[in-house]
Amino acid sequence: MALPDFLVAGVPKAGTTAVHAALSRHPGLYLSEIKEPKFFLTDGPPPAKGGGPGDALTYREHVWRREAYEALFDAAPPGALLGEATPLYLYDQGAMRRIRNLIPGARLIVIVRDPVERAHSNWTHLWSAGLEPVGDFLHACGEEERRIAAGWAWFWHYTSLGKYGEQLERAFGLFSREQVLVLRYRLLVDEPAATLDRICAFLGVETGLLTRIPRENVTAHPERTVAHQAVGLAMRAADAAGQLLPGNTASRVTSRLERHLQRGSRERQPLDWEQRNALLPVFEQDIRLLEKVLGEDFGGWLAPRHRSGSMVGSRPPGQGQARNGQAR
Repeated sequence: MALPDFLVAGVPKAGTTAVHAALSRHPGLYLSEIKEPKFFLTDGPPPAKGGGPGDALTYREHVWRREAYEALFDAAPPGALLGEATPLYLYDQGAMRRIRNLIPGARLIVIVRDPVERAHSNWTHLWSAGLEPVGDFLHACGEEERRIAAGWAWFWHYTSLGKYGEQLERAFGLFSREQVLVLRYRLLVDEPAATLDRICAFLGVETGLLTRIPRENVTAHPERTVAHQAVGLAMRAADAAGQLLPGNTASRVTSRLERHLQRGSRERQPLDWEQRNALLPVFEQDIRLLEKVLGEDFGGWLAPRHRSGSMVGSRPPGQGQARNGQAR
């Protein structure tokens, strides 16, 4: 059987695309060419329809058949450790149980990022892709419970995805502590070589071979203009129609529209203190739980901070993976 030895299991918008790209360069590792196969997200075929914009086309990207999933690793050289990166696994309780049942000895890599900044990056990603209909970050977060009740896919769960204390507490009920490596996103930015060596040592392969994290998927931020509104409406209409179109026809259409949105846009705008302060109470209890679960201090996530710039994140939807940074 060709099943992975390790998984980059979390979290979205915390550098998993860049880590996947970096680890792919190690001669002792083989990562699936499809970065997010999403195999463990469902037990059988994914839903045919989605609750939110982009969901149906994302579900089409799932590699859900066992034989197709194993085929992703057919080209691995003898002796290489096999891996893949689907950052929604940690959040999905069913996925974690499926991993435990099928590959109980798997090693899991989890990258955590300041949850407010992660949520903002998540929203920016979907706004810039033309899929997020709400142009105000806090307002969009306020829609989360309604969207969850309506069956919108995991990537729309802006704040829930950032509750790592709950997620890791569940994970440690299924896997031993020795099987899970938890890293901080900020270390990928500030200490890339040392952080990659930590990952390689955790996996048991040679260290010192990887020295940098590629700059991946830095999201632009289109202005809230009439043109953006019009293209966004076209994106969502194309996505809805895509449920009826064969193959990847709709994905090609939405990709072209997304490239149009990104053209000439400014770089992603950082959070301001008012936005950050409004969301901190949502995460405070979970951050304290995370400190208890890991035995580390994450109090900096509860402090005011304004640090511009971004490095890595998940690839925009419609480019072969989910449609669907900066932390200390």
